[in-house]
Amino acid sequence: MSLKGKTLFITGGSRGIGEAIALRAAKDGANVIIAAKTAEPHPKLPGTIHTAVEAIEKAGGKGLPILCDIRDEQQVIEAVKQAVAHFGGIDILVNNASAISLTGTLQTDMKRYDLMNGINARGTYLSGRVCIPHLQKSAAAGRNPHILTLSPPLDMRPRWFGPHVAYSMAKYGMSLCTLGWAEEFRRDGIAVNSLWPRTGIATAAIQLIGGEALMKKSRTAEIMADAAHVILTQPSREFSGNFCIDDVVLHQLAGVRDFSKYVAVPGTKESELMPDFFLPENLPSVS
Repeated sequence: MSLKGKTLFITGGSRGIGEAIALRAAKDGANVIIAAKTAEPHPKLPGTIHTAVEAIEKAGGKGLPILCDIRDEQQVIEAVKQAVAHFGGIDILVNNASAISLTGTLQTDMKRYDLMNGINARGTYLSGRVCIPHLQKSAAAGRNPHILTLSPPLDMRPRWFGPHVAYSMAKYGMSLCTLGWAEEFRRDGIAVNSLWPRTGIATAAIQLIGGEALMKKSRTAEIMADAAHVILTQPSREFSGNFCIDDVVLHQLAGVRDFSKYVAVPGTKESELMPDFFLPENLPSVS
């Protein structure tokens, strides 16, 4: 159950959940490409493609930073070419890059709509389209290829659309890629799954938006990283087409029973955590 020697292409992994997934893979000795837009430090948010790769190599992996806007087809094509030339192929695609605006229709202008749908739905589709030929080669070589997209279970209840329809369309567009690709590439032996958190995740962006009060209601990004690792080490011909929730994956597939180590603020009770958006009605309990 290791990612040693595997090559991961992660979009938007310069910080947060994407970086946490990269570092977990690096602990196994994986090769990790960080394809993101942040090459220079953000005035309010830590992390760049270069600092992420430094952390990857310190953790035991090999990294490659690539400046890439996944809305730009040619940039994605060139990034994948560079990744393949450097590491010899791609075994895993992690669609992590995403944009968010929890605003109603009249508050969401077309620039913001295009940003969310360009990065989330279109960027996921584009990254998959360019990486899949290399994942097919990985499958033919018996290297257990996976696509993992950080997007929610498909749930058509109006409550998930009314307050922020543009954002919901963009995130569900990512999930539709999972649904379609799992079926389209099943015979190739490429696993395609989605992963979503049960609770808010404590990232620098969350700290900036909600401060300590929101951080106290969140879990750390490590729960997503550990869940991603479990998914990415499952047999690709057997585990595909799933919309996974982080703690359910860890509970059912890795036997985790104590989730207290994942709370962002020690001492926070499970009942105090903030549920994330898009959670299904029949979500299994892990308590």
